Amino acid sequence: MNLESAELQILEDAALALRSGFSDLPDLCEPTNVSTEQTILNSVAQRLHDNFPYHHPMYLGQMMKPPHRLAHLAYTLAMSLNPNNHALDGGRASSEMEKDSIQQIAAMVGWDNALGHLCGGGTIANLEAMWVAREMTDSPIVAVSDQAHYTHSRSASLLGTECLEVHSDQLGRMNINHLKELLSKHNVGTVIATLGTTGLGAIDPLEQIIELRAKHSFRIHIDAAYGGYFKLISNLSAYAKKQYQLIPQADSFVIDPHKHGLQPYGCGCVLFKDPQAAKVYKHDSPYTYFTSDQLHLGEISFECSRAGAAAVALWATLQRFPLIPNGDFAQRLECSRRAVLQLFEWIEKSPLYSPVVTPELDIVVWSVQAESASAASAKARKFFDAAAAKNLHFALVTLPKQLVEPASQITTWDKDEVTCLRACVMKPEHEEWMPRILQLLGEVSNEVLENN
Repeated sequence: MNLESAELQILEDAALALRSGFSDLPDLCEPTNVSTEQTILNSVAQRLHDNFPYHHPMYLGQMMKPPHRLAHLAYTLAMSLNPNNHALDGGRASSEMEKDSIQQIAAMVGWDNALGHLCGGGTIANLEAMWVAREMTDSPIVAVSDQAHYTHSRSASLLGTECLEVHSDQLGRMNINHLKELLSKHNVGTVIATLGTTGLGAIDPLEQIIELRAKHSFRIHIDAAYGGYFKLISNLSAYAKKQYQLIPQADSFVIDPHKHGLQPYGCGCVLFKDPQAAKVYKHDSPYTYFTSDQLHLGEISFECSRAGAAAVALWATLQRFPLIPNGDFAQRLECSRRAVLQLFEWIEKSPLYSPVVTPELDIVVWSVQAESASAASAKARKFFDAAAAKNLHFALVTLPKQLVEPASQITTWDKDEVTCLRACVMKPEHEEWMPRILQLLGEVSNEVLENN
């Protein structure tokens, strides 16, 4: 994101307003060396050239979305104080902003009295949810789809709990029949449903998982680190809408504001429907929690020191973009959804490609047509490099045969997996830029694939 002069003026005016609140303090005599610092920052800028253009609509690779300029400015402003949202004396104002932001996210989810906090990201948020689940259930065993995020099994290992891998179906969703089989053989304490897998953007069948809970009495944790905000939008499939409507019936929920929530890294969030989850976190720290009888966020978080600036940036952004259906924020997500469907339709019509599944959110994955799996993978890598040479950036993802085979024309399966192309159409600007993107896609196809 580029900060223009007008935005820098807004930041300067806000910094003056902030300083006025501490005007009774003696002035600081801070030594400065403007020339040296300018040289260093110029060097930093040069080194940062060695990045992909994550901020630009021509980048459709990993799940990287630039923070909104308001979040950028609010974060920078807060960093002049560098609050720590562990204890109230480390960040009184930023702690209140965090609590308010958490309640707004909880209201979007459909919970009135949820317990939650911000954290470094989805990995820590899911780890906390699994830890609380282990402490609040009779069984530490966790079941999760093989298309879910790889860190779930790692977190289970850290917690000393068993993690059962549930097969996925041809749409990349949790296979409910295999889950039934595992539930009949194991005393599963928690089932993790993913609403928006990071590979395909698939949505697990939450409705059927809830039905199974009535018989097997497990906790339901929802990993919606990537897909959580799509609950607000109207242009989803009927299946997807139904799963999002059922989120309030889960026990815990994770979302990453630093993915679709317009925030800088790292800003994750974990919520618990039952505020009694606080008892799992209970601890005593008399040297930390001494300034107030009010709740200190460090009393209900796994991490201790946490950037108060992240809460300030999120709170400011929520003032500009409330989490409501049909609001500006929801409409921005709907732009991404329309853009990914345009890209999907182009891929589907091309004789050179096969989309793996119809996108459920704003990720589309496609294989390259070839006789063998290895040849399809090789062509995908050539396409990836040729597109990058034109400043059009995608990602590569390796998928098992079972996911790719139904839609592909591969006849020789010399490998059990295929490297495919993947686009994260996360930016609202992608809708406006899609004609240009499709034009370049056609050029790359002609240059690389049709000539092989």
